[in-house]
Order: sequence, then C-alpha cells, then structure tokens
Amino acid sequence: MLTIHQFPCLNDNYGYLAHDPESGQTAAIDTPDADKYLAEAEVQGWTITTIWNTHWHPDHAGGNLKIKEATGCNNIGPKGEAEKFPGIDEAGGGGDTVTLGDLLAHVIDVPGHTLGHIAFHLPDADTAFVGDAVFALGCGRVFEGDMPMMWNSMRAIKAMPPETTLYCAHEYTQANARFAETIETDNAALTAYVAEIDEKRAKGERTVPMPLSRELATNPFLRADVPELQAAMGHPGDAAATFGEIRGRKDRF
Repeated sequence: MLTIHQFPCLNDNYGYLAHDPESGQTAAIDTPDADKYLAEAEVQGWTITTIWNTHWHPDHAGGNLKIKEATGCNNIGPKGEAEKFPGIDEAGGGGDTVTLGDLLAHVIDVPGHTLGHIAFHLPDADTAFVGDAVFALGCGRVFEGDMPMMWNSMRAIKAMPPETTLYCAHEYTQANARFAETIETDNAALTAYVAEIDEKRAKGERTVPMPLSRELATNPFLRADVPELQAAMGHPGDAAATFGEIRGRKDRF
C-alpha cells in the first residue's frame, strides 16, 4: 500500500515522499528543497531510495545532487531533458514504467510546460504525480511547447481513470479559481468547488491533492473539448484552439 507524505517547501511548492512499506523504498517526487526533503524523510523514519523528476526546472530538480550525495539513491527523470540537469541515472518517457517496491508507475509524456515534462501514474494506487502539467483548476504555463502540444498533454491526463488522485506541485488553487469563474460563469460544480477552496484557504488548509473527477467537471483547461465552452471561446469544434484561447486569457489575467 502506497503511503504519501506531503509537506510545503520553498514559497508555494509541495514536496512529496512516496513510500512502499513492504519494501521500505521511498521516492522523492521532484526535489525543490533538498534539506527539507531529507529532514521530512528522517522524521518519517524513511530513507530516500529514488528520485522521480517530472521536469528540469530548478524548483523541481534543484535538490537532486544533494539528496543523491546524502542517500546514494538513484535518479529517474525525463528522457527529453536529461541533459538539462545533473544526476539523472535513468531517463524515462511515455510507455516506460518504473517501480517502487511492487508498485508499478507508468511514465506519461505531458510536454508543453517544458518539452520533456513527464508524469508518473500508479494505477493500482489511484495516484498520479503530475508536476506542473496540471494544477487544481489550472495548468502550467506553456514555456517550451505550443498550445496543441499542451492540449494533447491535457488529453493524456483526462485519459486516466476519473478516480485518480492528482498530486500537483504548487498551491495555486485560489488564484486559479478566480480565473476559472470568468470562463464558465454558470458551472454549478465550479461554484461549489470555489466555495470549498475559499473555505479551506481561509483556514490555512491545503487544496491539493485533488480528484481527477472533480477537475474534469470544473477545470477549464481540461474542458476545452466541451462544445459549449468551445462556442463561448469562439472556436467551435476546435479543442486545441479553445485551449489556447483559455491559456492566453489566463496569461493575461
């Protein structure tokens, strides 16, 4: 059974340690802050045995070398970006699998935010670590790819079972909610979600992780294939263009 320890680090990042009790293996999901990760692992009584990187940005891979030096762990990262940061021992891409004890994680290509961005989907645990590909009510900025590429990545996420729990890397939810409300003004599921988010944040509570099922009903970036939304964005029948319109509006929001 997978155990996930979540903790805040840096300014608005979330750190994750994924632990398999039977084997004792522990994966650091990205490494924004090496000291924080090592300290959190020690508190849990775990030793980091592997790093799974989603992409090369420093707030996701900046702690790789220090954690490797401290633990001797191996480091798995995206094939398309292995040359962009040190420490990668194994490069993975779409269709590959990695293991944590007996737990199998499928590597999924989700480029757009960066060209090599990957996610790790553990179907037996109903869990996916998605980095900066998708957030609660949002998605990553398209820094290196283009809008059709990023929409295809959204489709890859949409293809996971709806009961999948998504672990994204940042607490951006309340700002994303304010924007989402401008895109779908009559979405009752979104209205209820936003109210819950505001209540949680007022109490200092996390809004991450989130069920994919709820994101499918409310996240505008995952809903660019909804005909009504396509029409509202001025691109009927064109999901990629609708996604690009929504992403452009968010960039200017």
